[in-house]
Amino acid sequence: MTTYDATLSDGELTRYVRHIVLKEVGGDGQRRWRAAHVVVIGAGGIGSPAIQYLAAAGVGRLTIVDDDAVDLSNLQRQTIYATGDIGRAKADAAVAAARRLNPHVAAAALRLRIDAANAADLLAGADVVLDGCDNFATRLCVADAAHAAQVPLVSAAIGQFDGQLGVFRGWEADKPCYRCFVGDDPERAGVSCAEDGVLGPMAGMVGSLAALEVLRAIHPFGEDSAGKLLLADTLGLRFRTLRLPKDPGCRTCGQT
Repeated sequence: MTTYDATLSDGELTRYVRHIVLKEVGGDGQRRWRAAHVVVIGAGGIGSPAIQYLAAAGVGRLTIVDDDAVDLSNLQRQTIYATGDIGRAKADAAVAAARRLNPHVAAAALRLRIDAANAADLLAGADVVLDGCDNFATRLCVADAAHAAQVPLVSAAIGQFDGQLGVFRGWEADKPCYRCFVGDDPERAGVSCAEDGVLGPMAGMVGSLAALEVLRAIHPFGEDSAGKLLLADTLGLRFRTLRLPKDPGCRTCGQT
């Protein structure tokens, strides 16, 4: 975990007072969040609300990785952007929004696609990785790099009226990695919002929960969520939490 300064300014004390009065957070938790570096993969449906809440919460450093540009069709669910952002690089627009929300946050944009060649460098120095990208091959790449660096991975996804959220620390003996959950096949159908559609508020709900799990990973509170999977079905207004087993045959963490 990143080391942190014990002092909060008067302005920070006022800005974060609703956090600080929570006994589970307090000044110590707020200082940990201020010292943390979070890498957000994808500034789309999941990343959009997550970035806003992480910036507002006072996470000190955000690195936003996305190679896409804002499109008119994004605005129904990616609320960090406005009509005037159409055509602008998502990473740049998201960084500007984070800075508007909180001048104490150091936000940086990386306008590129993460892959096996650059993943280790992009995640270097991160305290937590939040993956909200929209393709399965990239998710596996991010998961492998996070596992190798022993950086907690918060992985979230949405589709139509459903959402899922998991936290992975597979290097621990009793915790599964992302591949324990999904296997190795990078070619899975039905993961594109463009093909299947998605209700806009699903992004806000699941992205906000992802931000919560990032904060919990930096400064633990409540029950440890690693190794659990939250499933949301809003057609039936049902939420389930499953405990994911560690796969002894997993090629990534099975020998850990």
